[in-house]
Amino acid sequence: MDGATHSDNVRRTDASPPRPPGPTRRAPAAPGRTAADDRRHDGAYAPDREVPLGGYAALTTGFATGVGLFALGLRKSGRRLPERVPPWDLLVLGTAVYKASRLVSKSKVAGFVRAPFTRRTADLSAGEVMDEPQGHGPRRAVGDLLACPFCLSVWISGALVCSYAVAPRPTRLVASGLTAVALSDWLQYAWTFTQDRVEG
Repeated sequence: MDGATHSDNVRRTDASPPRPPGPTRRAPAAPGRTAADDRRHDGAYAPDREVPLGGYAALTTGFATGVGLFALGLRKSGRRLPERVPPWDLLVLGTAVYKASRLVSKSKVAGFVRAPFTRRTADLSAGEVMDEPQGHGPRRAVGDLLACPFCLSVWISGALVCSYAVAPRPTRLVASGLTAVALSDWLQYAWTFTQDRVEG
């Protein structure tokens, strides 16, 4: 009798109890992440990857706040905005935004700016590198920004436009310098292409 009872107890102990109906249990958080991180980043928007929406919201709020404070200060100072931006200035400013965003996000020399938020994954041509964001939450959001020239162009454009509104001459000079660097890059590529064609 005792043996039968002991055997029954062993079988009941070894057998896995049936799971009640309902949602499946969440897997443990990945190393370096907490359950709160998982709850913050999952959902219908991006169920298969971490998307730091809170960090993005903070960055967007910071950008909008900066522009708003600039506009408020400009109004209190009595300065008038330019009635128009000449096409040549627009072309120079656009080229400067393009070049500055690539210098910050892709150049080897600017790696010290990105290092706290990204890690290098590949070396590209013309002194450029490929970085990817690291970390979680706000740190990852900043890494996404610094590794993306298209994302950075909005911030750099905002800075140049604000500067152009209050100091057009020095802003035009700085933008012209960045435009000259961009033109130099294209000439370097053209020279390399021509050299390869002649020697090949």
